[in-house]
Amino acid sequence: MRTETPPTIRLEDYRPSSHLIDRVELDVRLAPHETRITATLALRPNPAGEPGVPLVLDGDDVILLALDLDGQALPPDAYAATPSGLTLHRPPARPFTLRIETQVDPTANTKLMGLYRSNGVYCTQCEADGFRRITYFLDRPDVLSVYTTRIEAERDAAPVLLGNGNPVAAGEAGEGRHYAVWHDPHPKPAYLFALVGGRLDKVATRFTTMEGRDVAVAVYVEPGQEPRADYALGAVLRSMRWDEEAFGRAYDLDVFNVVAVSDFNMGAMENKGLNIFNDKYVLASPETATDQDYANIEAIIAHEYFHNWSGNRVTCRDWFQLCLKEGLTVFRDQEFSSDMRSRAVHRIGEVRTLRARQFPEDAGPLAHPVRPRAYAEINNFYTATVYEKGAEIVRMLSTLVGPAPFRAGMDRYYAQNDGRAATVEDFLDAFAVESGRDLAAFAQWYEWPGTPRVEVEGRYDAAERRYTLRFSQDLRGGAPPLVIPVALGLVGASGPISEATCPEVRDGVFVLDRTSAGLTFTNVPEAPVPSLFRGFSAPVRVEIALSDAERLTLLRHDTDAFNRWQAAQSIAMRLLADRGTARAREAEDAGPAAQAYAEALAAFLDAEALADPAFAALVLGLPGEGDVANEIGSDIDPDAIHRARQSLRRHLGRALGERLSRLRADLTEAPGTPFSPDAASAGRRALRNAALDLIAAADPVRGTALARAQIDEATNMTDRLAALGILSLIPGEPREAALAAFGERYADEPLVLDKWFAIQAAIPEDATLARIARLRQHRAFSMTNPNRVRALIGSFALANPTQFNRLDGAGFTLLAETVEALDRTNPQIAAKLLTNFGSWRRLEPARSSKAGEILARIKAVPGLSRDVADIVARTLSGSLTSS
Repeated sequence: MRTETPPTIRLEDYRPSSHLIDRVELDVRLAPHETRITATLALRPNPAGEPGVPLVLDGDDVILLALDLDGQALPPDAYAATPSGLTLHRPPARPFTLRIETQVDPTANTKLMGLYRSNGVYCTQCEADGFRRITYFLDRPDVLSVYTTRIEAERDAAPVLLGNGNPVAAGEAGEGRHYAVWHDPHPKPAYLFALVGGRLDKVATRFTTMEGRDVAVAVYVEPGQEPRADYALGAVLRSMRWDEEAFGRAYDLDVFNVVAVSDFNMGAMENKGLNIFNDKYVLASPETATDQDYANIEAIIAHEYFHNWSGNRVTCRDWFQLCLKEGLTVFRDQEFSSDMRSRAVHRIGEVRTLRARQFPEDAGPLAHPVRPRAYAEINNFYTATVYEKGAEIVRMLSTLVGPAPFRAGMDRYYAQNDGRAATVEDFLDAFAVESGRDLAAFAQWYEWPGTPRVEVEGRYDAAERRYTLRFSQDLRGGAPPLVIPVALGLVGASGPISEATCPEVRDGVFVLDRTSAGLTFTNVPEAPVPSLFRGFSAPVRVEIALSDAERLTLLRHDTDAFNRWQAAQSIAMRLLADRGTARAREAEDAGPAAQAYAEALAAFLDAEALADPAFAALVLGLPGEGDVANEIGSDIDPDAIHRARQSLRRHLGRALGERLSRLRADLTEAPGTPFSPDAASAGRRALRNAALDLIAAADPVRGTALARAQIDEATNMTDRLAALGILSLIPGEPREAALAAFGERYADEPLVLDKWFAIQAAIPEDATLARIARLRQHRAFSMTNPNRVRALIGSFALANPTQFNRLDGAGFTLLAETVEALDRTNPQIAAKLLTNFGSWRRLEPARSSKAGEILARIKAVPGLSRDVADIVARTLSGSLTSS
């Protein structure tokens, strides 16, 4: 038996549904193995659909128990039912009611899609197409319905029963069972349906909207976890207020609930009024959560809440428009986090994520447009391209039209599409009207796969006091030029050159909308250094010949924080790329360029480190090994890159040692200082730990002593985990003792053990494979829990390039075996792990050959899921529609 090739779904083939479902009444009688669902659907023919065709409802592994139409049982020849679908051969050409009774087994549902049980808690995940695993339905985002849901369960097993919308009734159901009824007045697609039933405790408060609505807000968690939910509850309130102030969007129900569960394939889900979260993005305390955990919780709470308007009230017509809700909402949560924290520091973090996750995707076989034209399995398109690059497109749009027209365009978009399933064209049309701009050319950003390259050349004419910049964009494949906003300025030896003028630059932005274009600045008193793409104004690769001295001018004097950081990164990247190729010999620790770089960092730290520690920590950090591999582009040797990065870390640690020690002392908090996850406190910890990292690289003996002391003395997880991570890179008994003690200390803390698994999986040593084999036998590890799998196996593939890409192929084999095992129980997680092979063709030949063999082996496995079959086929061929 060979895997059947998944059918390809194409955007051009979109047709409206043959029928609409105006109302849905659900009666869900929860039981561990035999949950029964009665769905009463008020259907009617869709005036926009094809008339006179059979009604085809989606299904997935459901058992049909009963079916009637308008209260009458249907004869067997009137319909056909299988676990994967229900077809009504001759539906009435008028409105009618269909009553469907199905049965599912939540406990056996290891796919974690549809209705399943997590640690005894019933919960749902219906995006993208999980509702069909509950009942037969028109499971597509352009069918919007008003839902009323009755949930019944044993009171002892599930005292809490939650659904979408507002609670309207509750009571006893006899024989120790009880029920609750929830009604959502806002039409929604099936993927936004949710219910939860189980033993849960909560933290709660109230919020008054700008329209005067009194909202009950609650975060539900497993019993005993309430103290760790306070930060998430506060994040909900901050999100609600910010969306009112920034976008004029008020909440529209009487309750807003967040539920944290321990088994969840995604980060969270924006179901209307009932957001279900992976508990790692809800639970936090100083003892168990890092500063990054706190930031992630705040951002993801905000993201799911913001979906209430950008995704729920206005949803997407089809899954090709996924970027319309996800890219837009990522932009909104990025703006929120920037306002809550340091805008400059947060923007750098956004770009680092984009370059680490999305740029490699663009450069590999899984590249696809932000709005794909075809897919075989939609679950595989929840990608960095859709989310992060989608957000960058919205950011570019806001730059092009300006703040006031952008806000007006958002208001128009919501007003015109409220209660509708919209498209990218609907979105852009709102901004075209409000700004008066023709956005047809800009729309190409949604259609073109890959990362554009922009080449820039500058020339200064001292006699004429004139500076000329010439831009050219390379899209490859003959694609038409994109509309690229270039935020820019000129910097001189002592600061910005404010007197320079150029008519094509308006409000600091030049719009590159041709294959090539030139700018001429006049009244330029000295040879300038161009500061280009300030704030990373477009998701492009920039190629410009700047010397290290010119980049250091930007580091010292640019007013744009992003480009100051980028200048330091560019110098480090050149040093690492030169040393990290397969052809390069291992370089000495120091050379003139490395010495100059260290001296520049020393001057920067002396002048600015204590003024903005968070920014200083970013400047001090070197590009990651994955970033260097992306820069090299082909014939990648992960071992050479690792050696080059370790060498430069060692050199910087030696050159900056005294300064780093003083910084650590200056940034040490006084005993008894209460922990705070605020941006300023987190920044001080970040710089202190960045200093320790370089000290340990230069002197492992001293680094070991300092790291051990920090582990012992730390009053928070940020400092303790940072020290453990640094110590993990120094082989020896102290490392093993510290790892063992950490595992013992947090033996009953699954989310903390995930960090422990991840640190060990990333150790760049040959023995790591054996270590992972032992950890898979650890009592806390479970292949059925996505968080555990991502922490151990995902971290190995993503954060340990030397061992994942081993010459003997053993790293590839480890991942392949995990994918094959998981595919039988949780195809979504298996497929996500498999995407780590995305850069296999860019490795040097010996490694690339091994990876290709492993991928071919996976493809040959009989009975692969659609998820994995799609990823492996595309990874091998580089085509969306390949067989």
